Amino acid sequence: MTTLALFGTSADPPTAGHQQILRWLSYRYDQVIAWASDNPLKLDQTPLIHRAAMLRLLINDIEPPRYNLHCRQDLSHSRTITTINLVRQEWPGVDLTFVIGSDLVRQLPRWYQSDQLIQQVKLLVVPRPGYHVQTADWANLQQMGAEVAIANLQGLPVSSTASREAVRHNLANTIGLTPPIRDYILREHLYNTYHSPKQCTNVGT
Repeated sequence: MTTLALFGTSADPPTAGHQQILRWLSYRYDQVIAWASDNPLKLDQTPLIHRAAMLRLLINDIEPPRYNLHCRQDLSHSRTITTINLVRQEWPGVDLTFVIGSDLVRQLPRWYQSDQLIQQVKLLVVPRPGYHVQTADWANLQQMGAEVAIANLQGLPVSSTASREAVRHNLANTIGLTPPIRDYILREHLYNTYHSPKQCTNVGT
C-alpha cells in the first residue's frame, strides 16, 4: 500500500527545522504532501500567500531534490479535517500519516472534529526542542483512538518566532532561515513592523 505523509504548517516563516523534517519524511514515505495553512489559534499571521511562497522555496532548496515531496497549496484549509477529506478523495486507499510537532499534541484534541480526524489517519509526532509530550496528553490521544508514534528525529534548535524577531530587530543571527527564505523576507519587507492583531474566532485547525 502506498504511504503518504501529510505535513501542514502555519510556520511564520518556515525554517531550516521544517526543511529537515520534510527531507526526513521524504526518505521514509512514498509521497509527502506539504502545505501552508492558517491556524485560528494564532494571531497576527503573515498573509498565507507569503507563507505558501516561502514553503515552496524551502522545498525547492532541498538537496538533492526529493521528487516525492510536493507542495499542494490547493489542499490547504484552516480546518485540517477538510484537508484530510480532500486528500482521501484524490488518493483513495492510501496509508495516511498526519505529521505534527510535539508542541501540538496537547492542542490537537481541541481541533475542529478532531475525533473524526484521528480515525482517518495515523499520527506521527516530531519532537521539538523544549516541547516534551506529557504522559497525560499522550494518553488522551490514545483514549480518543489515535494510532500515534514518535518520529526518530531530533529537531533543530530553531524556531519561527526567533527567526522572525531576528529579522524585525535587524539581528545578524538568522541561523534558522535558509538563504532563499531570508532573501524572500527582505525582498517582500516582511516582519519589519507589527500589525494589529486579528480577532481569534472559532477553532478550526
